[in-house]
Amino acid sequence: MSEHDKVDKYPSMTIGDNENNKRVVEKATIGVQLKAIRTENKLTLEEASKRTGLARSTLSKIENEQISPTFSVMQKLASGLNIELPQLFTKPKETKVTGRRDVTLNGQGRPHATLTYEHELLSTQLRNKKMMPYKSRVHARNFDHFGEWVRHEGEEFLLVLEGEVQLLTEFYEPATLVVGDSAYYDATMGHLVISTSK
Repeated sequence: MSEHDKVDKYPSMTIGDNENNKRVVEKATIGVQLKAIRTENKLTLEEASKRTGLARSTLSKIENEQISPTFSVMQKLASGLNIELPQLFTKPKETKVTGRRDVTLNGQGRPHATLTYEHELLSTQLRNKKMMPYKSRVHARNFDHFGEWVRHEGEEFLLVLEGEVQLLTEFYEPATLVVGDSAYYDATMGHLVISTSK
């Protein structure tokens, strides 16, 4: 291969700052991102063609980096695929399989009691979890047992395993939940759970 063949037809951009430090800005690979979005949504080229109003052959050429889409074509892609335009320029995330697993046998979680709840922490062997699973027995009977709303970062999922509880939240009417009922809510909103069981 000659030196001429090695030259990037669409060279990356180099940006320098005031101190002459340079960094390379990689060229946008819209085709790669388009294909990732299409396959992630389980769309065939034909289905994507119908949604975007673009010919199947055009989509194929864009995905294979044979042609560069115009701005109007990118607008059609974003609209038809129900995405924001900048997503076409975002490098797809690489999926990394961690293979982590932690089994907690019934009743074998780590106990953690408070004045209002009796928690059983689950999957305690794993560090840096993206969620904190636990089972709780609710002792609190009314808002006064807490004194103030509970608030923290993240989101919570609640599933009632036994008895009856009431989910109190800052912006909604109380929700009474029985066995099998569930709720998912923003934990930065004031919230708490009280027991309404006998």
